[in-house]
Amino acid sequence: MSILTDIQNELKVPKKRTNSFGGYKYRNAEDILEAVKPLLKKYGLALTISDSIEAIGARVYVKATARLHGEDYDFTATAYAREAENKKGMDESQVTGTASSYARKYALNGLFLIDDTKDADTDEYNEEVKNLELVQKKAKEKISKAKAKALEKRLNEAGAKIEILLDHYGVKSLEDLTEEQHYEIIGGLA
Repeated sequence: MSILTDIQNELKVPKKRTNSFGGYKYRNAEDILEAVKPLLKKYGLALTISDSIEAIGARVYVKATARLHGEDYDFTATAYAREAENKKGMDESQVTGTASSYARKYALNGLFLIDDTKDADTDEYNEEVKNLELVQKKAKEKISKAKAKALEKRLNEAGAKIEILLDHYGVKSLEDLTEEQHYEIIGGLA
């Protein structure tokens, strides 16, 4: 096994931070750096991170390169983050700094195989699954009488043949349509 594999297996970086807006847990680049420093000392390696700016088309990207190196080892990983067109309340240097932080975090994630997906046993993951199930359930519910009436009006204005539509969806009336079917029909009228 290589020294990088040993570090990847030993490195633990819990998500200690909480986003106050979304309420979810996360880690940042500083958390990763704090956790990896003892391993760098243990294995006699150095870690450097550098940024470069790259224009691709009309957009500007920050390219972060994380380099783990020692006497006999040299490993690198890169990641890109796009600068936002504008970010309310931020000046240009802050926009670039935000993109740099993001790119650096993901370069470190790639180098050390840190997975940012949600764990199946977390409250956040379970909440997302529950929300998805509610959305799927709602999509299968029949539309309201008011929605059916508004849909009928739009279909008539568009010159659509309502009987053909009902036959296509296998329903007897517009009120028998599900929310999902309603959304699909409205999308087709747009």
